[in-house]
Amino acid sequence: MNSHPLSAEQLDAIHGYWRACNYLAAGMIYLRGNPLLQEPLQPEHIKKRLLGHWGSSPGLSFMYVHANRVIRQHDLNAIFVAGPGHGAPGVLAPVYLEGSFSEVYPDMSQDAEGMATLFRQFSFPGGFGSHCTPELPGSIHEGGELGYSLSHAFGAAFDNPDLVVFTAVGDGEAETGPLATAWHSNKFLNPARDGAVLPILHLNGYKINNPTILARISHDELDSLLRGYGWIPFFVEGDDPAAMHQQMAAALDQCVADIGAIQRQAREGGAVERPRWPMIVLRSPKGWTGPKVVGGHRVEGSWRAHQVPLADVRSNPDNLARLDAWLRSYKPEELFDADGRLVESLRALAPQGPRRMGANPHANGGLLRRDLRMPDFRDYAVTVAQPGRERAMNTRPLGALLRDTMARNPDNFRVFGPDENSSNKLDAIYAVSKKLWLADRLPEDDDGGELATDGRVLEMLSEHTLEGWLEGYVLTGRHGFFATYEAFVHVIDSMFNQHAKWLAICEDLPWRAAIASVNLLITSTVWRQDHNGFTHQDPGFLDLVLNKSPAVTRIYLPPDANCLLSTADHCLRSHNDINVIVCDKQNHLQMLDMEAAIVHCTKGIGIWDWASNDQGVEPDLVIAGCGDIATQEALAATALLREYLPDLKIRFINVVDLFRMTPEKEHPHGLSDRDFDSLFTMDKPIIFNFHGYPWLIHRLAYRRSNHANLHVRGYIEKGSINTPLELAIANRVDRFSLAMDAIDRVEKLRSSGAHVKEKLRDMQIAARHHAHEHGVDSEEINDWIWPHGS
Repeated sequence: MNSHPLSAEQLDAIHGYWRACNYLAAGMIYLRGNPLLQEPLQPEHIKKRLLGHWGSSPGLSFMYVHANRVIRQHDLNAIFVAGPGHGAPGVLAPVYLEGSFSEVYPDMSQDAEGMATLFRQFSFPGGFGSHCTPELPGSIHEGGELGYSLSHAFGAAFDNPDLVVFTAVGDGEAETGPLATAWHSNKFLNPARDGAVLPILHLNGYKINNPTILARISHDELDSLLRGYGWIPFFVEGDDPAAMHQQMAAALDQCVADIGAIQRQAREGGAVERPRWPMIVLRSPKGWTGPKVVGGHRVEGSWRAHQVPLADVRSNPDNLARLDAWLRSYKPEELFDADGRLVESLRALAPQGPRRMGANPHANGGLLRRDLRMPDFRDYAVTVAQPGRERAMNTRPLGALLRDTMARNPDNFRVFGPDENSSNKLDAIYAVSKKLWLADRLPEDDDGGELATDGRVLEMLSEHTLEGWLEGYVLTGRHGFFATYEAFVHVIDSMFNQHAKWLAICEDLPWRAAIASVNLLITSTVWRQDHNGFTHQDPGFLDLVLNKSPAVTRIYLPPDANCLLSTADHCLRSHNDINVIVCDKQNHLQMLDMEAAIVHCTKGIGIWDWASNDQGVEPDLVIAGCGDIATQEALAATALLREYLPDLKIRFINVVDLFRMTPEKEHPHGLSDRDFDSLFTMDKPIIFNFHGYPWLIHRLAYRRSNHANLHVRGYIEKGSINTPLELAIANRVDRFSLAMDAIDRVEKLRSSGAHVKEKLRDMQIAARHHAHEHGVDSEEINDWIWPHGS
């Protein structure tokens, strides 16, 4: 590499721009007045509450400023992902200096008044947060939780052939599990059709209060580790700004050249192979250019620089003087004119228009979003001549729908899954796109392995990485679908949380254009985990979803294949939501023909007349099902009651859209109290059979008029290697338990229903004995169908 690529003039300009960034970053943490230090610094100029993270900010702005240089030099289309998003001042500063921030927020103008507003509103009530939040133009990654920067970056690069994603990876972040798996994303980037990710591992040596692991291993060990992940690392190390500017410029020039060479080779007819992409390791002091020593303790290059290096500034004159000296060390009078505008010679360093990383439309992906060209989901319908009398695999028709959606949207839609798409009966997608695989191949891989270098189905046994890829993909304007086992969707619990919070904030930002929804299919569900056992039985992801903003969360539990198709079509067309669909992959009873399914899913909740016998009269009992197996067992219980107690009037309700159970004031999909009371009555007992944990339904419906008569059955942490019915019995969601429960709840049956209860209990005991003797449920159970005419 050219060891001194910058001329003296270029070096002086870049260093000046970086000084301006550092001045603004420190000002955001400390100042609420006197933004240009045009008068002596006084306590009243200091915020009463000091918040923010200084330690990583200088390194982040150092990367950003140097990225600007190569963007201008090579006319790159680039965005910046800040893994340590708590170092937001280091990103806010260059975004403000390039003008992107002021365009979105005119009150933070490019002058002294605007600078004062920027300082005052940073990490301040009524202002904006101390991370790279959605309010920050150019951000697709808040970094509120560490570990997702690389996976988000690669999601952004997929199908964006001209995009370069500069990605700052904090060395504390590099200790997280999600980041460790995300290094392998380089094995899924096709240089012929995808963009590039340039990771910059920032070794500043410390977390909040401890050294970082990668900063304390030898150079050779770190080099070997990164090369083992498949990267070619370039090291930029030191603390002398002039030397570091030259090193960084040289490293970036080389990396950009290497990326270009890799892409040209793949795009000019060469064989697509897995390249070894370049990356940069930046080793600089934590809190670089800040206070060196405070109170006899080292600050720069120490964990003490992590957040606010000088405390008690308002009440401690010595620290106020230190702050004054620190801020003036950047010589703001040389960087800004008297009006507070960056001097002309430095303004010229920023890219122009959409080439500015804060104004790049890829970082506001809704601007680029093209709605999917969808096939007609009705064409994939399962034939249902009579409700509840035929069986089919619920997810297999969905696989065909996804296949044809991918065919119609070859550069705008991807399917993600952790090595489970075939298991989840979605393997029809491989007819139009194989699994992406750029690593070595063996002959046996071609025997049903469905691998291809140009595949668009992304499979990796890391739910973290897959979710990060999907989020990065939709945040930059595309569409995706992610299917995973119910028990292991919990791996992405906190990633779901972070994305839901991101979307909730975006709801209040009119300049953030709507992006495609994140669509999650939760399958291989709890009630069909009789073979894997207790560890695979957990429907609790839904409880987590309920904690997030109702503006962005949706939960659907379609009872059969046609309802699943209708639901999936709706979700793939939606914007700015997280859609969670729960539907098992095995053979299940099919309840509704397609037209009935469309009507039912449109309502989200409804009475199934064909399963009810209360037409024209008040019911004695309401039985409800929510979820495929829960609905089947509720129907079977209804059939038993109607057989043995034919005078009992039963209303059967099915719930597809879970949020219909909550009042309309609490969720956009909530049902009005009048409609809820009309369905569930004001005073009749309700037996509600639910897919998940039973208390979730009580949480949604606790304010309803008839809540006292709502009796919910669901998973209660009872399970092992059971047959399906035995597992249901253990959790009291089986047909026999439900029917007996109903008899107990209907006043007139408490005595007269005793003989029926005894018969039901005998049948339940016989079913358990059969399972223990034969290892499977009886044919009578497995082959049960709805016995009554429609």
